[in-house]
Amino acid sequence: MAHFDQDFIDFFKDLSRNNNREWFQENKKRYEKSVKKPFEALISELIGRMQQKDDRIQVAPKDCMLRINRDVRFAKDKTPYNLHYTAIISPAGKKDKSIPGLFLRLSAEEVAVMGGCYGPSKEQLQNLRKAIMNDDAGFKKVISNKKFVEKYGKIRGEEHKRLPKEFAAAAEKQPLIAKKQFYYVANLDGQIITKADLADTLMEYWEAARPVNDYLHKSL
Repeated sequence: MAHFDQDFIDFFKDLSRNNNREWFQENKKRYEKSVKKPFEALISELIGRMQQKDDRIQVAPKDCMLRINRDVRFAKDKTPYNLHYTAIISPAGKKDKSIPGLFLRLSAEEVAVMGGCYGPSKEQLQNLRKAIMNDDAGFKKVISNKKFVEKYGKIRGEEHKRLPKEFAAAAEKQPLIAKKQFYYVANLDGQIITKADLADTLMEYWEAARPVNDYLHKSL
């Protein structure tokens, strides 16, 4: 049975044309019925299935789901609502984006599946670089895994133009050491949102990324 019906997609299409508080308040019951509640049910199912294989994931849906309200304090765009719904399923949930997990963003156009280590602290980044420097073969093995490459392609992230001297030689051998973040992205057609096998598809992507996530988590 599908978690979402067509109104999930239609709601965000309508919101894109009416991104204001008045319209949202008039459609709040619709938002609760077609967006928030089924999304929470999806996240709950995914958490339960992930816990069977990773007992570090001890979070509730509320610990993972981000608000639809945008933070407009420093933004030029003052529209109040996001045109997508987002959750971060990891041992830390939404509290810590540096902890590898499954980052989901559902919109009218696409399902974005992301993961890895997006915002590591200075200490975490140092630890991760040391791990790669000391175990380049292990790192290459997980990022070149056939399933990972098929689903996500490659590791992404901004790069430091200047690295600490201790990593200079290693960076010539493994350029990814220069990354400030170590994350990956897959963009799927939004039409899968209303499919009965949506959760199965998302679990396939989570499984494909597990070796990379485990390597990063251990290295942090």
